[in-house]
Amino acid sequence: MPASTAAKPLIAPSILSADFARLADEIGTVESGGADWLHVDVMDGHFVPNLTIGPPVVASVHKVARVPLDVHLMITDPLRYAKDYAQAGAHVLTFHAEVAAGAKAREVIRAFRGAGVAKVGVALNPSTVPETIGDLLGEIDLVLVMSVFPGFGGQRFMPEVLPKIAWLRAHGFDGLVEMDGGINADTAPACAQAGCQVFVAGSAVFGAKDRAGAIANLRRLSARN
Repeated sequence: MPASTAAKPLIAPSILSADFARLADEIGTVESGGADWLHVDVMDGHFVPNLTIGPPVVASVHKVARVPLDVHLMITDPLRYAKDYAQAGAHVLTFHAEVAAGAKAREVIRAFRGAGVAKVGVALNPSTVPETIGDLLGEIDLVLVMSVFPGFGGQRFMPEVLPKIAWLRAHGFDGLVEMDGGINADTAPACAQAGCQVFVAGSAVFGAKDRAGAIANLRRLSARN
């Protein structure tokens, strides 16, 4: 069974919004500013139209990072790369339900755990219903709910995905629920109210002059009484 839910919101700045020419320094600023995780987006040019980073870059990030790496695999073959990303330093490793369901998803989960990943997650695109992973909820630690379609920039936050969290809780999922896409001071409170615990923020953190202040504000707005 997955670990129990976290008491405090976890803020995971997405390094995709960082200046890659100064990546070590950029990571240092958000870590000193209070980031709980670093969110690392991996895109393969197939599952999504963009290409980003591979295991060598993740390994380089891991060398300088002081907080856990939250690695989000937007790729068509997560099974093939399970060991590579685990060895690169992924603490959380998440694959998409759209590329692996049922028995195939269980094979991926086993491979992730066998490779030594601490937390295994499954991501849901905005158009994917949570029922798709209903039979996996007892085997995973995290569900990543996409609030934009992956691989495309400039999209608005989609509040219509929020009821997925209630469905997950109603069906016994007591792991972490993460929200990714358009998270900022305006959208975080609704996510928190719905039951989200991990908040992926890109430009809302890396685009802020005061990154520590931005993280603190997101944490304050994401705290549920």
